[in-house]
Amino acid sequence: MAPTKTSEEAPTMPVNPADGAVLGALYGTDAMRAAMGEHAFLQRMLDVEAALARAQARLGIIPAEAAPVITEAADASKLDLAAMAGATRNTGYPVVGLVKQLSELAGPEAGRWTHWGATTQDIMDTALVLQIRDGLALVETDLRATVAALAAMAAAHRDTVMAGRTHLQHALPVTFGYKVAVWLAPLLASLEDLPRIRRRALRLSFGGAAGTLASLGDKGLAVTRELAKELDLAEADVPWHVARDGINEAGCWLGILCGSLSKLATDVMLMMQSEIAEVSEPHVRGRGGSSTMPQKRNPIACEYVLSQARGVHALVPQMLASMAQDFERGTGPWQTEMLALPQAFLLAHGALSQARFIAGGLVVDPARMRRNLDATGGLIVSEAVMMGLAPVFGRGESHHIVNDACDLAIAEGIGLTAALMRDTRVSARLDEAAIAAMTDPAAYLGSAGAFVDRVLARVTA
Repeated sequence: MAPTKTSEEAPTMPVNPADGAVLGALYGTDAMRAAMGEHAFLQRMLDVEAALARAQARLGIIPAEAAPVITEAADASKLDLAAMAGATRNTGYPVVGLVKQLSELAGPEAGRWTHWGATTQDIMDTALVLQIRDGLALVETDLRATVAALAAMAAAHRDTVMAGRTHLQHALPVTFGYKVAVWLAPLLASLEDLPRIRRRALRLSFGGAAGTLASLGDKGLAVTRELAKELDLAEADVPWHVARDGINEAGCWLGILCGSLSKLATDVMLMMQSEIAEVSEPHVRGRGGSSTMPQKRNPIACEYVLSQARGVHALVPQMLASMAQDFERGTGPWQTEMLALPQAFLLAHGALSQARFIAGGLVVDPARMRRNLDATGGLIVSEAVMMGLAPVFGRGESHHIVNDACDLAIAEGIGLTAALMRDTRVSARLDEAAIAAMTDPAAYLGSAGAFVDRVLARVTA
């Protein structure tokens, strides 16, 4: 029998399904894993160290010949990960081990100038910011594609009449284009917010041991300026080691985006029910199938929008709680943030990729929408009839008349027009053609079309 490996000898295995070789296909995306994963984090820390060397060489703080050597050595594929894991376990942070290996790779002459005047959090925070920049770029690409698909759908179905539902029951007629515009508008708002999110989150973190850059003497601000240029990041007014508002703006933005995607997925999932069947997810052979029921086409994309969005929504409070940091270096909250933010990006992009799939190929059935609209025999336009009768009978009396007619229609299974014509108060004043005109759902859409047009104008603005 083979000996049991100790925890330090055993290979690292993913516990989070989003990181698994199999279940990872359901959660997140490979592109976001590449941007926010550990290898990317290690490389981004090395990128910051290399940029720091170049900035300081330009200012004459370190020898000019050291910078290109350090830059050449700053390659995560050259790192001894086992040694780094050991050093990280010992110190609690990866930077000490990373700088040690970078210095060795750069050689004795250049290596002694690595990490000059910086502190661990400078490197880790700025590396995370670079990852966030990559993550936001990925999210923006899929968000724009989703917006474009929904805009086309809203335009195509601007006047497709269907039942509007409140409390899961027929309320008033709407159009499918209006419904899509309601999905689209908050996604446009998220796009419009992106420049502000980038301004808030994509800032260099550089403050040295306690945020004063004392180790660099009177060169601190100059190094900050040159390092920010090297990394194409904004300078912060003051080091933000313990002021995490910018990072949390990005996290909360992801949470709001996922909430908007959840609305879309919830509606589509409910509309896919067999009894409603007004839309369905794009059909791919075998997708959403059952191991025992060949007829099933489950709303699998909707389910994974919702599951991943809920994951993000669970992580946002974790990030917000990490803002309570003590003095000039947090004792614990910072480490909590590192657990939450990369996962939030991964799950948010996974939810968005599923939403993009839905928006890009949603199958819409206008004929079924019409049948469902007519299923209550005109009851869905009872408000329209009440408002139409009000000039004749007054609003209060009209409400009673239409209410009585609705009760009769439900009790006897007849249409609302027929029920109204059996009321002598109505038949004495109005003919059947006038009542039928009042019960036409397409004539009672209010400003639905105008609302669609207003949202679509934002897409092209």
